[in-house]
Amino acid sequence: MIEINGYQILTQIYESTNSTVYRGIRQQDNQAVILKLLKEDYPTPSELVRYQQEYEITRNLNLDGVIKAYELKPYQMTLCIILEDFGAVSLKQLMNERRDSDMGLLSLQEFLSIAIKTAEILSSIHAANIVHKDINPGNIIFNPEIGQVKIIDFGISTKFTRENPIIKNPHVLEGTLAYISPEQTGRMNRSLDYRTDFYSLGVTFYELLTGQLPFETNDALELVHCHIAKVPVAPHQVNPDIPQAVSKIVMKLMAKTAEERYQSAFGIRNDLAECLHNLQTTGNISDFTLGTQDISGQFQIPQKLYGREAEVEALLRAFERIAEPEKSQIEMMLVAGYSGIGKSALVKELYKPITQARGYFISGKFHQFQRNIPYSAVVYAFQELVQQLLTETETQLKLWREKLLTALGVNGQIIIDVIPNVELIIGKQTKVPQLGGTEAQNRFNLVLGNFIRAFCTPEHPLVIFLDDLQWADAATLKLIQMMMTDSDTQYLFLIGAYRDNEVSPTHPLMMTLEEIQKAGSPTSYLQNVETETPTFTKINQINLAPLAVKHISQLIADTLYSNTEAVKPLAEMVVRKTRGNPFFVNEFLKTLYAEGLLNFQHPRSSMISGCKQGETRGFWEWDVSRIEALGITDNVVELMIGKLKKLPESTQNILQLAACIGSDFDLHTLAVVSEKTATTVFDYLLDALQSGLILSRSELDEQLLIQNYRFLHDRVQQVAYSLITESEKQLTHLKIGRLLLNNTPENEQEYQIFEIVNQLNTGKDLIEFPQERDRLAELNLVAGRKALASTAYKAAMMYLSAAISLLRTNSWNSQYNLT
Repeated sequence: MIEINGYQILTQIYESTNSTVYRGIRQQDNQAVILKLLKEDYPTPSELVRYQQEYEITRNLNLDGVIKAYELKPYQMTLCIILEDFGAVSLKQLMNERRDSDMGLLSLQEFLSIAIKTAEILSSIHAANIVHKDINPGNIIFNPEIGQVKIIDFGISTKFTRENPIIKNPHVLEGTLAYISPEQTGRMNRSLDYRTDFYSLGVTFYELLTGQLPFETNDALELVHCHIAKVPVAPHQVNPDIPQAVSKIVMKLMAKTAEERYQSAFGIRNDLAECLHNLQTTGNISDFTLGTQDISGQFQIPQKLYGREAEVEALLRAFERIAEPEKSQIEMMLVAGYSGIGKSALVKELYKPITQARGYFISGKFHQFQRNIPYSAVVYAFQELVQQLLTETETQLKLWREKLLTALGVNGQIIIDVIPNVELIIGKQTKVPQLGGTEAQNRFNLVLGNFIRAFCTPEHPLVIFLDDLQWADAATLKLIQMMMTDSDTQYLFLIGAYRDNEVSPTHPLMMTLEEIQKAGSPTSYLQNVETETPTFTKINQINLAPLAVKHISQLIADTLYSNTEAVKPLAEMVVRKTRGNPFFVNEFLKTLYAEGLLNFQHPRSSMISGCKQGETRGFWEWDVSRIEALGITDNVVELMIGKLKKLPESTQNILQLAACIGSDFDLHTLAVVSEKTATTVFDYLLDALQSGLILSRSELDEQLLIQNYRFLHDRVQQVAYSLITESEKQLTHLKIGRLLLNNTPENEQEYQIFEIVNQLNTGKDLIEFPQERDRLAELNLVAGRKALASTAYKAAMMYLSAAISLLRTNSWNSQYNLT
């Protein structure tokens, strides 16, 4: 038995993969306590973070329905949380004990009593702006003697009202996989909010009622697919003794999209209370209309797509064609439309079928201010894929290592030079011999083709999504042409999104597409989905148009729990203001809410007293004439500027620096260029995160910080960048470049050479000291050589030309070797 100073350990009561739980006594006052200890002698930083977070959130919640946390104590090399003990056991433990003693499942009355209390506690937790993210029978504890219920384990809970999970290996997902919501898997086109807890609660209720999980499989990816795509057998079909009304509550909780679930714990509690009332008064539970008291006062714009049914269907059919065994061909889909029209949101509708086919989805985005970085979006996409592979089992990782080494042969270093993380899979590689221009390009194309084909298999079809192709570099356009004309490649679906209003017939992208068509077979041509689609095509195109009034009416009706007729005048005004652009529509509606022009009127009855069926529920109200009179701008840039300027000045300043880095940025780089600590920068970013102007791209690390971020949209980055005056832009980029250079170890500078040099080149006209200009010329030479090595000749020419422009007038005498 362990020994912890100040506590007497009585007995071990639970053991999981990560934790051991003991009952004990606090010696100073004989208080009964629970001691939860990290099991590993040397826990990982992420495990320590979870314990620290669990303690902090639990201690600060101070709710009757949440276990109290007394102390966090170091124990040897690990941590121990001291918690309240009120004589409870987890529902998981209770079910196991009843099963072992042949007592069977909970009675319907017992279940409803526990379920109502759990819903009430969850309501209090959400009211405190906490999303639990790991509701399951092991984290709900119950004392049968006094009938008290409490929720425990806030190790992965979040204080953010909305999170954006990313695709990763199912084995490393946060939460308990059997209970995880579809959006929490990262494989839905949805961000995550408090309603993720309702899905997990539904799975918990399902298990309590039926004695089994809704989906029972040992295959992690199959379980993820079940959560996002399969409807379970209804509880009353598993156990006929379960009333249909109760069964329907559970199925509503487990709806695949958050919009179809309950919208408030208040609504869940009231439907459960109605069931219990019927049972106690009549002895049975008859059917009734669910959710009559379920309306949320939180302003939530639904995340589903409106008016895009034909486009989604075209995309899904194309994926089915490339994933079809023995009939697959390489295919490309272009998605065209204005900024904010919903191109990325449409493409992400593929998450579900890709998961079913066990495929890989990777994405990269080109940036307006980084057009000269060779293969920037492709590198980002494959770095993402490598990160997924690195979380595979050692057996799987070994198979991938062998497969890639076979595909690359002695030329592995060529890929590592472009995608550095590949070295983590295949190990150190020997240098490749230098070749002339044409031979080097042929070798590069061959090796890169072999590398890509290694991931395109019938077992794992590959989808590559490249966003903002109008800003793609010349080398990437050549790569796309090579991939699309490679007759040996199968099971590859390449999707490219671009702004069709920013390209002309002579734009490099359009000329590349024309070349692909010329090089292809008779079936290789640009095909619009609005017309009849032939059996086989190489390039298809979807053109996204603005949303019509009927679609926006439906979106607003769903947002405000109303009907399309009632909201039509508001929808018509929104269309006039936004021209039907989905991003602008969302931002305009958010502005109306922020300005107090959309108001929620709360119901007269409180959660404590409970609402009976038929009582008045809350509702949203608005006044179109008042909105019109205020004259809110229809310019989305002005809207975003107004939103940004409401943030603290420190947050505005940090976002301006982030905008100079790109639409994706990380905390370390931002800390370097702002000359502040990572903790300080994170604090500055919190307001932008909570307002939704930036999104998190990773989870909390061992310092309880988020490392990776993305601007909500290019428009937000554009607005943040516009807050820097024209006279300061060059100076800001120069400062960023200098700080990046000085804070990057010399042996790592080559990996970041493009980012460093691009910043310095933007401000090079302000460099006065000859020695600094000499150094920048040397860095441009390094960048030029690196671009040359990956056959990105246009970028190489640009860097080398910049280097020449930086040479001194007498450089043949003073800098002979460099010149």
